[in-house]
Amino acid sequence: MEVHNKRPLQSSNNANIEPTALAAGKTIEEMYQKKSQLEHILLRPDTYVGSIEKHTQTLWVYENEEMVHRPITYVPGLYKIFDEILVNAADNKQRDPSMDSVKVVIDVEQNLISVYNNGDGVPVEIHQEEKVYVPELIFGHLLTSSNYDDSVKKTTGGRNGYGAKLTNIFSTEFVIETADGKRQRKYKQVFSNNMGKKSEPAITKCKKGENWTKISFKPDLEKFRMTYLEEDVVALMKKRVVDLAGCLGKTVKVELNGRLICIKSFRDYADLYLKSADKSRPVPLPRLHAKVGDRWEICVSLSDGQFQQVSFVNSIATIKGGTHVDYVTNQITTYVMNKVNKKKKDANVKAHTVKNHLWVFVNALIDNPAFDSQTKETLTTRQSSFGSKCDLPESILKDDFRNSKDLKKTDGTKTQRVRGIVKLEDANDAGGKNSDKCTLILTEGDSAKALAMAGLSVVGRDHYGVFPLRGKLLNVREASSKQIMENEEIQNIKKILGLQQNKEYNTVKSLRYGHLMIMTDQDYDGSHIKGLLVNFVHSFWPSLLKVPSFLVEFTTPIIKAFHSNGTKLSFYSMPDFESWKESLGNNANGWKIKYYKGLGTSTPQEGREYFRDLVKHKKDFVWEDDHDGDAIELAFSKKKAEDRKNWIRGFEPGTCRDHMETHINYKDFVNKELILFSRADLQRSIPSMVDGLKPGQRKILFCSFKKKLFKEIKVGQFIGYVSEQSAYHHGEQSLASTIIGMAQDFVGSNNINLLKPNGQFGTRNMGGKDHASARYIYTELNPITRCLFHEDDDKLLDYLNEDGKSIEPHWYIPVIPLVLVNGSEGIGTGWSSYIPNYNPRDIIANIRRLLNDETLMPMDPWYRGFKGSIEKSAKEGGYIVNGMIEEVNEEVFKITELPIRRWTQDYKQFLESITEGSPNVKDPLIEDFRQNGDDAVVDIEVRMKQDKIMTIMQEGLMKKFKLTSTISTSNMHLFDQEGKIKKYDNPEQILEEFFPLRLEYYERRKKHKLDSLERHLLVLGNKVRFILGVVNGEIIVSNRKKADLFMELQRKGFTPMPRKARSEEPQVAGETDDNSEEQENDNTREQETSSTSAGGARIGDYEYLLSMPIGTLTIESVEKLLAQKEESEKEFEILKGTPPTSMWLKDLDELEKKLDDLDSKEAEEERRRLSQANKKATSREVTLVAKKPPRKNNKKANNVKSADIVANSSMDVEKVVEVAKPKGRGGSRKAPTKKDDNEVQSLQERLAAYNLGPSGDPSVAMETEQPQEPVGKKVSKRVGAQKKSSAADVFDISDDENEDDIDGEDLELPQQAAPEAGKKKGGRKPAGGQNAKKPAAATRKRGATSKQSQVLSQKFITDMLQPAENSEISPEKLDNKVRKMRDSPFNKKSGSVLQGSSSTSPDIDEVQVAPSRARPQRANRRQTRYVLSESEIDSDSIAFISDDSDFDEDED
Repeated sequence: MEVHNKRPLQSSNNANIEPTALAAGKTIEEMYQKKSQLEHILLRPDTYVGSIEKHTQTLWVYENEEMVHRPITYVPGLYKIFDEILVNAADNKQRDPSMDSVKVVIDVEQNLISVYNNGDGVPVEIHQEEKVYVPELIFGHLLTSSNYDDSVKKTTGGRNGYGAKLTNIFSTEFVIETADGKRQRKYKQVFSNNMGKKSEPAITKCKKGENWTKISFKPDLEKFRMTYLEEDVVALMKKRVVDLAGCLGKTVKVELNGRLICIKSFRDYADLYLKSADKSRPVPLPRLHAKVGDRWEICVSLSDGQFQQVSFVNSIATIKGGTHVDYVTNQITTYVMNKVNKKKKDANVKAHTVKNHLWVFVNALIDNPAFDSQTKETLTTRQSSFGSKCDLPESILKDDFRNSKDLKKTDGTKTQRVRGIVKLEDANDAGGKNSDKCTLILTEGDSAKALAMAGLSVVGRDHYGVFPLRGKLLNVREASSKQIMENEEIQNIKKILGLQQNKEYNTVKSLRYGHLMIMTDQDYDGSHIKGLLVNFVHSFWPSLLKVPSFLVEFTTPIIKAFHSNGTKLSFYSMPDFESWKESLGNNANGWKIKYYKGLGTSTPQEGREYFRDLVKHKKDFVWEDDHDGDAIELAFSKKKAEDRKNWIRGFEPGTCRDHMETHINYKDFVNKELILFSRADLQRSIPSMVDGLKPGQRKILFCSFKKKLFKEIKVGQFIGYVSEQSAYHHGEQSLASTIIGMAQDFVGSNNINLLKPNGQFGTRNMGGKDHASARYIYTELNPITRCLFHEDDDKLLDYLNEDGKSIEPHWYIPVIPLVLVNGSEGIGTGWSSYIPNYNPRDIIANIRRLLNDETLMPMDPWYRGFKGSIEKSAKEGGYIVNGMIEEVNEEVFKITELPIRRWTQDYKQFLESITEGSPNVKDPLIEDFRQNGDDAVVDIEVRMKQDKIMTIMQEGLMKKFKLTSTISTSNMHLFDQEGKIKKYDNPEQILEEFFPLRLEYYERRKKHKLDSLERHLLVLGNKVRFILGVVNGEIIVSNRKKADLFMELQRKGFTPMPRKARSEEPQVAGETDDNSEEQENDNTREQETSSTSAGGARIGDYEYLLSMPIGTLTIESVEKLLAQKEESEKEFEILKGTPPTSMWLKDLDELEKKLDDLDSKEAEEERRRLSQANKKATSREVTLVAKKPPRKNNKKANNVKSADIVANSSMDVEKVVEVAKPKGRGGSRKAPTKKDDNEVQSLQERLAAYNLGPSGDPSVAMETEQPQEPVGKKVSKRVGAQKKSSAADVFDISDDENEDDIDGEDLELPQQAAPEAGKKKGGRKPAGGQNAKKPAAATRKRGATSKQSQVLSQKFITDMLQPAENSEISPEKLDNKVRKMRDSPFNKKSGSVLQGSSSTSPDIDEVQVAPSRARPQRANRRQTRYVLSESEIDSDSIAFISDDSDFDEDED
């Protein structure tokens, strides 16, 4: 019996397979296989990386720095393995926010791709469970990831543990490199053969804090049916790198093949697509942008009728969209659909119809995102799991792309006449058949328009129109449509030219003018105005710039040279002028130069000359290629900020365009002319690290030193001096603001004010904006300024030359870096800068440490007078500034300090916005507040609402009352010593860079002083020899020719001392007469001493000997000179042995002493201020209750009761101006001891201390303490009596008589008009204000006693003038002391002038202080007006006028 083998049960498929087929084919083991995961990936790659076959598809790619939409052939699998490494780099930004660099290299020839990022490195440590290093684990072992814990919300791209391992598997070589700064290890490992082989890891040391990761791989091209990296694949990869730049934004710099990708935001990224689409459209696509929270960024535009989207989730490109795109799109479509259907009932618009017309760009961060496959093309995460919401703001939904339509409302049209534009001088043929021949001249201001109008007399009005611009045009490239629409100047230009929004112009036939001529000043700001006009046209009508000769400029000379023979030369650039001046050599005599910085400098005659030679002055702008457009965008687009920085960094001094060329391309205009403005703007905005000054401040300081400004001068006058002496070419208001800023000393301004604020220079109440006008306030150098800027350093500096004169240096060299003392703030082209104030004592201490080779101590911001606290914040380089608030009781809190630069007035407005009863306050927090502070002190009492106290206390008083602010040190940009912009990370870095430069200048100072002393010793030695020679008869001086004497001195070996000769230069127009005379005298002296000997010496070289006065040629003079020489030799030896560090330490000691004096003075002023405030409060109470006894004019001493009244006066008199009285008739006046200028209180301060002024209390003004008298002298009774009515005294302070170069005339009393007859005279108001009433009797008696008052006044003046007439002082001397004054406006007889310190009659007794009374009789009341000059203040003398005015003089 035959036995049949039974087969086991099997599937139907297997049942169909014949046994013979199994036997003939594969074995069961071969038929049924189990693959490892690695083998499975290689065998079935489409499951993991997508297809490995070539696909042809129309996609966006990045080529030639723009997005291109074209068909490409690529392998999805190859694209995916590149994308995995790129997403890994982007993920590191989420793990380490400090990461700021990604570098991608695609090397087609080497078939090598590398991706680098500088975020936290991979931990170089052995994994305790897997027993391998972590980098090998995550890049060389499948299913390893840090993203498996779904309980932790992460916004990274990785999820399933494949990622970078797939790239390793599909590569012939895969290299891991990472630096782990935390563990100070560097790791490198090489995988090969599709992750089949691996090398041992190479581990080396790295620096602490060094963190980065770099992955390099060579794709296994055979696996993708390729032999090399094809062009389409590379273009797609490059586009993916650009995607990364758009997603990461400005916080990360992305480089591709060594070139930075200039995309700073997702909006810039979306613009790449829209600009490409614009090329095929007649009108640019509208675009709306919105950033919602930290996780969503949206851009919306219009499509061609089919929905388009570009979207990213955690930097992964979701090319098919997903739930995040639907979430955003549905909000837009729903809004538009509802709005349209509501507006038009029968529209019946569906959501999908709206969607088909949208182009949406979405960049989102999603928690733990889920995708439809490992290729991650579609997001499948539900909206509720996104981890954030994206509710689009109403602004983006309401806009409806109406911007372009709105702008079209301001379009112009081609009409014969334009009405309503006031300053337009229209061409007669504009808008007509010959409009293409017409030129519109846009001028910089009305003065330039006047020059152009003068030129029209030459060229006629038919083809030329003129319109003046008001300042600088708006930068339309970054402006909103609302800003553009509301800009009147832009609307006018569009109407005048007939421009229409978004229209493409190939010809100018449809415009009112065929040419646009720009006529601006030949300075940097003029170039900027030209640039803004070019930018305006390029932004809206770029095609117009391509029309030949549409845009032209009118150039005028910047300098003209005139010769005495009638020759005239014009120069259009400074380099041209400089080269001509050098070519003159010593032949500059007869030439006169004139600077034409503005069009207003040219005369109408010159304007007509310009227009006669129009071909020479007119330059056409020409468009060469797209590089011209790129250059314009570089200069004005915010998107090009980083490129603009590199542009300015690449500036080379001496750059300028050739003004002889008749055509200018836009690229050259930007790179050779506009860059000069950008550079100058930056220098005006950002100070130098060396002296902490901007150019305007440096000019002011230079003029202060030049004028030796140690006596006060009116700011208005000083402005003129600075403009003249330092070639300042900007507005007076700007200069006034700078001077005021340098003198301000309130909390939050300067720690050390370089100028003194003598007057109202602003307070912390309004942040300095409450300063008085420059014509009312005075200033002078602060004594401490010369301790900061030592006089010995002035001769070592490199001074600039402008307008033919030497002006301020490149920078001063202070003892300590002033930029840290007073801080700085500014915004320039490409950069901004903010540096807080620091304590000068901390800076001095750190310099001492550097001198002793010790470690610097960190410095924190500090502001003089600030009572709050400044603490470091969690943010690196950040500080939190806290004000002060204290609890008075449960409901009342007192605010005693505000954060730095939070001004009292602004804070008051904030408090009103939360106070019950104020308008438009919905949820008040406080019932009321009271202000008890003043201009310097903050003292505000706040009464809270009972029901709000608990809430406020829980949220925090400081936060709720906005008593905190922040300071950052992360934006400290300065110009270094070489004039290059540089960023400093901390104040210590600034100090470290300042230190070696300052030390070098101490060495220079020492060398210069030694050279000066050596020269001085040589001069003294020669003078001794010369005098002895003359005395002994060896040298005969008299009755000889100068040339013979010169030869004898040379033979006897006397040292010639050449004087520094003045360089031969053309005379500058507008120079002061003093300078001209000085130059003329120098030239005369040079001609007299120009003869030279064989040795090269000149007669003038011995002038130091030959010009000695005859009285000095004595033995006594020799002894004095020898004594001087001995002293100088000692000084020389001491200085020679003094190291530069000791010189610096000495200067630091001097500075610290001045700081101590400053602190003492501030403490004294604070004490005095509080004392006066208390006394004034007491005085007011006394005045309202007590009635003064009547005044008795007796000669006896006052009793104790009178003294008590004086003691209670509100006037705290500490120093009284002494009035000298001579001992006998006609005796000479003894000069009082002269105090140091710096110690003498200014007159205004002394008057303030006496409470002198119209606002004083009349009852108190009648009282005063008895002044101190000089020894042996008595005070005139009449003079003392004059001080009783001091509340109405008027003081005029004039400059010193020696300061002739500023004010040539004496100051005069302001003239007043006499009161009308019968009109009520304006007297003092009683202390009680409105509530106090004047005595009726006193009011009635005023008119009756007018005549008697005049008689008494005349008698008083006669008595006072009598001793002066009998005095030995000559009238000439008296006239020199008494300033010129206008005649008295009240009574000719009472207008006499008397010098208060002159001799008086001996029969006048000592002044006795009489008791005060409520109101003096009219006959006894006199008004005293003091008139003092600076020279008279110094000698403590007073000149006064007495008159019987019936009314008090008004204050200005």
